[in-house]
Amino acid sequence: MTRDNSPSERAPSALTRMPATLMAEVEAWATANGVNRSDAICRLVEAGLMAMVNPTQVNATRAKELAGTVIDNLADSAASADDQASRKSRLLKGPEEFRKARVDRPKARK
Repeated sequence: MTRDNSPSERAPSALTRMPATLMAEVEAWATANGVNRSDAICRLVEAGLMAMVNPTQVNATRAKELAGTVIDNLADSAASADDQASRKSRLLKGPEEFRKARVDRPKARK
């Protein structure tokens, strides 16, 4: 998750209430990371939200993107766009014999 630091992106603001001890920890984190308190709160909230995402899901998505890029670079330029797309899809899904054994994919509904 990346965030845009443009004024339009940062325009909405929120007042926060937190215990003094927590605010002191945020201030210490901000100082250690060379940012102001507002940026520190944003980064810490983003980190907390990213922690809620299943890392294997993020890794699988990233792996699929990388594999797709490599497949696009190796594609047969003589093949039609439909053929290239079909081949890419088959490669990303994997051999049919092994699809049932894949633990990173949800079970197919019958």
